[in-house]
Amino acid sequence: QVQLVESGGGLVQPGESLTLSCAASGLTADYYAIAWFRQAPGKEREGVSCFSTSDGNTYYADSVKGRFTISRDNAKNTVHLQMNSLQPEDTGVYYCAADEIFACPITFGGALNKNFEFWGQGTQVTVAS
Repeated sequence: QVQLVESGGGLVQPGESLTLSCAASGLTADYYAIAWFRQAPGKEREGVSCFSTSDGNTYYADSVKGRFTISRDNAKNTVHLQMNSLQPEDTGVYYCAADEIFACPITFGGALNKNFEFWGQGTQVTVAS
């Protein structure tokens, strides 16, 4: 049984940083993609970042490039999302997702495909002064 457990959310002021963590268990494939999505109130869920374990490739949404960094701790089977220079528009529930696929699934439009098989419960990130 695959479980994804997020942690690290909270309330911060604009310009501050947060690190989210996703502890994954039960994934049995040799390679998989693990990603972060977020959903703001009244908006659709959007892909923020993705890490492909097959080749170490990463994906970032344009809105977070240069501010967010995704990384993997192999020993702990945990993926982190370091978020710097946070802005109010980064507010939302952040979800960890995983799928036993070779690469991060990117749509023709350049967005991260939402059709991941496994999802965590989400962690709230609020950026406000």
